[in-house]
Parts: sequence; C-alpha cells; structure tokens
Amino acid sequence: MIQLENLTKCYQQVTAVDNVSLRVNRGEIYGFLGPNGAGKTTTIKMLAGVLRPTSGRISIDGLDLRQHAVEVKRRVGFIPDRPFLYEKLTGLEFMTFIANIYGINGEHLDRRVQRLLELFELAEWGNELVGSFSHGMKQRLIMSSALLHGPRVFIVDEPMVGLDPKGARLIKRIFRELRRSEMTVFMSTHTLGIAEELCDRIGIIQKGKLVAEGTVAELKQAAGQEDPHLESVFLHLTGADAVSPEPLDFI
Repeated sequence: MIQLENLTKCYQQVTAVDNVSLRVNRGEIYGFLGPNGAGKTTTIKMLAGVLRPTSGRISIDGLDLRQHAVEVKRRVGFIPDRPFLYEKLTGLEFMTFIANIYGINGEHLDRRVQRLLELFELAEWGNELVGSFSHGMKQRLIMSSALLHGPRVFIVDEPMVGLDPKGARLIKRIFRELRRSEMTVFMSTHTLGIAEELCDRIGIIQKGKLVAEGTVAELKQAAGQEDPHLESVFLHLTGADAVSPEPLDFI
C-alpha cells in the first residue's frame, strides 16, 4: 500500500532523510518513531506530496507519487504536525469547506459530515466557531476532516498531541476501526506507549536513516532487551541509553 524506495531529502549540506526504504501493507498501522530532528516529519511531508524528494521513489496504492500526484492525494488523508484551521468558520462550515476541495456534495455529504462529527464526539459543537474549540477538539476536527473523502491511506504526524486521556482513548478506538476497515495508517509519534499499543509494526529513524524495523517483539529481540517496555528498546536503538546523565547540581 505504501512503498518507499531509497528515499532521500537533502537541504544544502544537510541530509534530512538518507536512503530510506520501507513497505507498509494494506490495513496495517505503522508507527514511525525517532528523536527530534531524526527525519520523521520530512519523511511524512514527502509521503503526503508536500515536499519533493531529492531522490528515491514513493508509491501509494500502486501509484507513483511523482507521476500521479493528484490521484494519490485523492486516496490519502493527511494531518501535518501543525494543522491549520479557519477559526472563523463553524465546525460544520469547516467540514463543508474541506468537502468542496474534494468535490464532495449532495445528501451524501450531509450524512457523512454528521457521522464523522458524531464519531469524533463533536456533533453538539457543529454550529460553534472553531475558534471556541479546545485544542483537543480542534485536533479531533482536523482528523474528521481528513477522513471526509474516504481515503485508503491515513498519514498522521503526532496524532495524540494535546489530547486528554478521554480524547486519546477515542482516537485509539477510531484507529483500530480504521485498521478493521483495511485502511492503512502511517503514524509518527513520540508517545511510545501509544505506538506499542496500536502499531502492527514500527520503524525507527535516526539521523535520517532507518535503523530498525519490525514488530515490538522483533525490535526487542534486535536490541537484545529484556525490559518489556518499548521505551528501553527505543533508547537503546537510537543510542540514547549510552549517555550518562550529569548530576543535577542546581537541585
């Protein structure tokens, strides 16, 4: 469903993404992890067609992104790390605006908008201005709008940022439903517990290179870790556990 082949992105003297190759299957939740500055967001922006790779190939749903950019974007729902919302629109108006971008209209649109607002627990707020929404509500609204056109692939950069425990539980349930419907989810996150709980497979990127990939069990085996938590595996594979903390003399 998603295939990256030797994907590379360079900015002058900096290589942000370095020869990354991976494959994500239909109906799979794939977690993309890495430290700050590792290349996660750059990779996601290339996947979504926002950035052009320096070299390499991206294929989504069997289509080459460079050759079929518009058609691929019809099949993808994308949420960037800093999504933009028109705060002077109501929730319903914002959803209608997004629908118009994709050419969706008619009675089908009204039903789908209402269903998504109900699914994301926003139905009672549909006629309120987006500017009055909490951060978590805005996050849920942007997710619902990204699913409006029925994408086959859902690409999300940090989906749980700013969500309270109830909101995070709702999003996890929705992601599981997306997997059951055979939608492919490509998700970056710093929340390792979320990745461990949701993801079928995980890729770890470090300094632009894919340093490890597999199920949580496979990553633990590769790291030689007996600790049951993904955090210790992640720190080991990215070299962060080798750093001895300095004493906090100011305390």
